[in-house]
Amino acid sequence: MPASVNVGMPIHAMLAILLLWTFVWNPSSFASDLALVHAKVYPSPADAPIEDGTILVHNGRIRALGPSANLKVPRLARAVTVLDCNGLVVTAGFWNSHVHIFTPGLLHAEKQSSGEISSQLDQMLTRWGFTTVFDIASVLDNTNNIRRRIATGQIRGPRILTVGEPFYPKGGTPIYVKGFLEDNHVPSAEVQSTPQALERVRQQIRDGADGIKIFSGSITAEGVLPMATDLARAIVSEAHRAGKPVFAHPSNAEGIEVAIQSGVDILAHTAPMSGDWTPRLCRKAKGRSLGPHSYAHVV
Repeated sequence: MPASVNVGMPIHAMLAILLLWTFVWNPSSFASDLALVHAKVYPSPADAPIEDGTILVHNGRIRALGPSANLKVPRLARAVTVLDCNGLVVTAGFWNSHVHIFTPGLLHAEKQSSGEISSQLDQMLTRWGFTTVFDIASVLDNTNNIRRRIATGQIRGPRILTVGEPFYPKGGTPIYVKGFLEDNHVPSAEVQSTPQALERVRQQIRDGADGIKIFSGSITAEGVLPMATDLARAIVSEAHRAGKPVFAHPSNAEGIEVAIQSGVDILAHTAPMSGDWTPRLCRKAKGRSLGPHSYAHVV
């Protein structure tokens, strides 16, 4: 076993089970060096754990980890906070690739106190060990408000990637969110034309969106409304020009076909309304390296 491993990982990439999480995410802790000693450390899911490990943190970044017998806490002029982690476990933080920063407690963040939002994020995400999440439908301005406050230390929460507002086909606001959007005065995200859709893609990316999401099949009162393939393809191409991934909500087999034909990167759901996937559909999805990436959907 090596004496130490220099990893240079961001501090948010580690999660200490039990009390360490709160300490590591406290912005005041970034002002001094931190040493987590005598922990059971899982540096990688593919590697055996370090049974008695030490992690050294400097200026908010992990600088080294290794067996405690070989990796000593440096004696520096500046203060070093040492946490004895005997009996505790440190592992890489979890990703959640399907969340929505779109619950009543997180909407209208400008009216919510930092404590209230921190509590909501803790209940939804951080207490489960999620240190990075991909929000795949919300209100971009609202999510950006939360992201800025996390970045400045006002709010305790994970790193949030977001698509912002999704792209619904005209008349395709999903029936299961329509009332919620109206009650919370959230404007329609329906696409009226290809030029409007392309400008929205560009604007959302300028405003900080990390990806784009289309409803290639949207559930309405009349059934599943597919997005026109030409429109979906235009949205996907514009997002790809900016180097951004595209998620699709397919709902049924026709929605999956639109997703495949338009070149999306990720299916947000398995589309149970599609029935069994035919061998032909599986071959097409495999040819596009396309599959469902809805991991832990926690709300």
